[in-house]
This record gives sequence, structure tokens and C-alpha cells, in this order.
Amino acid sequence: MAKEAKTKNKDRSKKPQGQLAQMWTVYKMTAQQDKTSVLWAALAFLLVLGGFVAITSIAFPGNILNLVIFIILGVMFGIIAAMIVMGRKAERAAYSRIAGQLGAVGAVLSNIRRGWRSAEMPVAVNPRSQDAVYRAIGPAGVVLIGEGSRSRVKVLLEDERRKVLRVAPGAPVNFVYVTNDAESTALADLSRTLYKMKKSLNRSEIGVVAKRLESLGMNIPIPKGIDPNKLGKMRRG
Repeated sequence: MAKEAKTKNKDRSKKPQGQLAQMWTVYKMTAQQDKTSVLWAALAFLLVLGGFVAITSIAFPGNILNLVIFIILGVMFGIIAAMIVMGRKAERAAYSRIAGQLGAVGAVLSNIRRGWRSAEMPVAVNPRSQDAVYRAIGPAGVVLIGEGSRSRVKVLLEDERRKVLRVAPGAPVNFVYVTNDAESTALADLSRTLYKMKKSLNRSEIGVVAKRLESLGMNIPIPKGIDPNKLGKMRRG
């Protein structure tokens, strides 16, 4: 009986956490790493709640029923606002933990949306230094993101620019440096940087450029730390 109880307890411990439990775990880790996250989340909650109370006080002065309804709505929307703030803080905390590691840029690019086409795997890697170049195609044109040391990765970026212009002449090519210097783009700001770039291509043009760049393939001497099984997953569509 004792053995059966231990077995059941082990089985329960192996069960995956529910979504709420996972969120709570992430929020606790975020609060530990970023002490201001709870403060900002609480401020967002209070601002939303205060806004609902102010609206009902101005629009329906003295109406208790409306006040109660708007307070309930304010609490609900305030919780949503606080969760959004904590989610953003959790994302930044996660990116700060992997910043500087090989493949960190790819982890960010895997979450890029809004008309962008990108891949987790780099299009070029220096096997010695493990500096890498990633490619994203979107409204701003072709964006080449350098990861590693600026002085070394600049050579890789220029080489990739020549390749892009050879198969897609006239396509806008931009550089973004996620490197180890003060002027580089922080990993947590990479997606926002791409979204804020000036639009140069429409959706159909993005598709044409992306199709042409598929012919380039990947110039990757596989370094340590990169799973070769992932090389076939480059294009996300």
C-alpha cells in the first residue's frame, strides 16, 4: 500500500502544470528578477479601475447600481491590464536571460508576426567566433540581423547584402546589430525595432522577394550549439 501511494504521488508530480499554474510560475519568476514588475502591474490595475469609477461618477452621479457594475468591470479589465504588463515584463526578463547566447536572435524571430517572414536558424555563421546573421523579410524590406561582435559580424552582413541584391536587385536591405556594444539593439527591443521600420514593400512584393531569396539557401558551416536537424525548418512561410 505504501509503495502504491508513493507511485501515485510520483505520477501526480509528473503531470504537466495547468495554464494558470504555468502563468503564476512565470509571474513569480518575473517578480523575482524584475522588482518593478509588480509595481507596474498594480499601477495598471489601479489606473483602469480608477478610470471606470471616474466614468460612472461623471456619467451616472449618485447611481449606486451603475457604480457597482462599473467597479466590477473595472476590476475585470484591471486584471487584464495587469496581466498584459506582467506578460511584457516576463518576455523582457526571458530575453535578458538568453541575451548574448548563440541563437538568441532566432528565438525572438520565431515570434515575429505582422507580415514578417523570418526563421529561427541563421543564414550565415562564422564557425570560429560563432557570430551569426539572421534574415527577416517584411514591410521594411530585407533586414539582416547580426548577432555577436559588431566588428566581426559586419563582414558577414555585407556579404549577405551582396547575395540578397544579386537575386533581388532593388530590394531595400537594412542592418540591425544585436551585438556586444553600447550602440546595438537590445534583444528585448528587436521585434519592436522591426515593426517600427519604415515600410517599403507591400504584401505581394514581400512574397516575391521572399521567393527569390529562397534560392540562396543557407551558408552555414554548422558550429557547436546548433541542432543540424533544425536546418530544414528555416522557412516559416
